[in-house]
Amino acid sequence: MPWYVYILRCGDGTLYTGSTDDVPRRLAAHRSGKGAKYTRGRGPLELVYQEEVPDKSAALKREIEIKRLTRQEKERLIKGM
Repeated sequence: MPWYVYILRCGDGTLYTGSTDDVPRRLAAHRSGKGAKYTRGRGPLELVYQEEVPDKSAALKREIEIKRLTRQEKERLIKGM
């Protein structure tokens, strides 16, 4: 079953990176305030990047890689989508 790594652009301009096996469900959770604590009160939230990976382990590894990128590197990743 594939997993996904995603980036959200928050209403305050910050970027949030996460992983899930169901992007629409997870985005709905973030938007309803039941997602990550970081995204609460930072709406509106826009899905700006998603990447499919083979499994949960790969998703967690890729999430860490993306979180270590600079903002400029993340913006380049988003534009390459």
